[in-house]
Parts: sequence; C-alpha cells; structure tokens
Amino acid sequence: MDLLTDIFRQAGLRRRLLDQRHLRHATALQFPCERSMGVHVVTAGQVYLHSTSLPEPLCLQAGDMAVMARGCVHTISTHEDMGTVRTVALDHPWPLPETGAPDDSPQNSLISGAYQFWHTPVHPFFAEMPDWLVLRAQDGPYPRAMAHSMELLQQELALRELGSETLVYGLLDVIFVLLMREMLQRQGERTSCWSHGIQAPLVMKAVQAMHNDCARAWTLDRLAHHAGLSRTSLAERFRESMGNTPLNYLRTVRMQKAMAALSESERSLEQIAREVGYTDAFSFSKAFKRTVGTAPRDFRRQDTQDKTLAWRIG
Repeated sequence: MDLLTDIFRQAGLRRRLLDQRHLRHATALQFPCERSMGVHVVTAGQVYLHSTSLPEPLCLQAGDMAVMARGCVHTISTHEDMGTVRTVALDHPWPLPETGAPDDSPQNSLISGAYQFWHTPVHPFFAEMPDWLVLRAQDGPYPRAMAHSMELLQQELALRELGSETLVYGLLDVIFVLLMREMLQRQGERTSCWSHGIQAPLVMKAVQAMHNDCARAWTLDRLAHHAGLSRTSLAERFRESMGNTPLNYLRTVRMQKAMAALSESERSLEQIAREVGYTDAFSFSKAFKRTVGTAPRDFRRQDTQDKTLAWRIG
C-alpha cells in the first residue's frame, strides 16, 4: 500500500480543478474555503498572495508554484497593496467568476486546484504541514518530473485540444503530489516528527504494517517482531524519530479510517469497530470521542447534514 495515497484516501480527499484565471489589473480573488488545501501555478505574469499567515504579500511569477495547508484562507491579487484593487469575493463555490483581461492588455494568469478534506484530519501529516510551500522557477531547475509536468500543463492550457480537460486535471494532480513529496523531504529534516520518522526504514516498516492492516490485534511485541526489532528498540526509535509511541500512532490510523467509514457508509458502529480493530462499539466510541472530539453517532449525523452544503466537494 502506498502510504501517502492511503493517508489522503482515509482523510476523505476530494479535489476540484478551479481552471485557469486571467486577472485584469487591480483585481483580486478571495479563496475562503477553510477545509481545503490549495495549489496555485502561475502561468503568465505575476500575482501576489495575501494571507494572515504571511508576514507580507508573497509575489509569484510565471512558473512559480505554491501549495497551502488546509485552512489557509487567502487572497490572490494583481497588486501588492490590497487597498488599490477590486476584490471579487467568492460567495458561491464553483466555478470561479471570470476576471479575464482584454486581449490588448497584459495578462496575469494562474491555474488553481482545491484539495478538500472536509473533516479535520487527525493524522500527524496534516499538523506538520507548513502553511505555505513555494517552488520558484528562478530557483530551478525543477526535478525532471516536475519540469515535464509543467511543460505539458502549459501546452494543454494553450492548445485546448480534445481531452485537454482530463489531461489538465491529471497534470495538476501530478504537480500536487510532487509538491507533497518536496514538503515531506523538507519537513523530514526536522527531528521527532512523522515526516522524519518514516525515513527510518525499520520504523517505516512498522508504520506500513499498521496502515496495511489496522484491524489486526497489534501489540508492541508484534509490531517489533514485524519490524525486526526488540520491543524496547522499536519503542525508543519510534519516540526519537516520530515523537510518538507505536500504539498511539495505531489509534490515530484506526480513527482516521473510522472517520472515512462513518462518512462513506451506513455500516453499524459494531461493524466499523471490528473493521478498525476494536472488539465492541463501546470501546471504539470511547477512543473515537477522545481522538476526534465527538461521538461517532454525532459525527455521522453532522456529516450527513454537511453533505448538502454548497462548498463541500462531492
């Protein structure tokens, strides 16, 4: 099982391409959805990112890419000073309003994607994400896969031939995943965090085992045996590299999977409890409320109501 793909799937990833936007002079777009990560790729000209999480506006030029963590509400404008621009507030989700520039004026263009995780993920990957990750064309060259994807993206946006929409969606997904890899590599340089821990092969072996079969009756002894370590050695390596204990991490994996099951199915609490490694609904519900902050039945009830909201990507 691919670990990153599993984390995204269990966290309920949904994505929506927001298409290419051409911003005329003195125009800004607000991106208000607090439950999404976002990707912006500047395809022409330059734009400015404004956010309370940034000390000052961030200038992005053609070829630059930015990915923001979940909840980073922000505005993109054509000018550093927001007091001089007309802001288009997105009071409806899709599609974005057209802000195209006249043919005879310079264009500031970008293509954007929203990667939504409706429920706040409990996996540490999301808590470790920096608010912003920026890759600049001038700092290149990009890794080969990124450079090739950018070239194809620009080509498809320009030609708009048959099948271009499918290709653009796929290429933006490729760029998003490559940015996630870059973020993991940078975050992994820190100590005592998930991104660092998975770089330790034997710790990673235990982590992978929990993701592959979280319902198994794992104990510290069984995980250690699977990783080829002693009980004490696994516990120490896990704590030093990941800043967590193996069994605490197992509970996190189980609860993230349970959130997906509650949202995507009508299976009973007893069934879901067994699927994620608990012998009964009572012990499962207790662990779920302690980790997620709400009881499973309340979580499911709220999720059902939220599915009618316009901002939720289906």
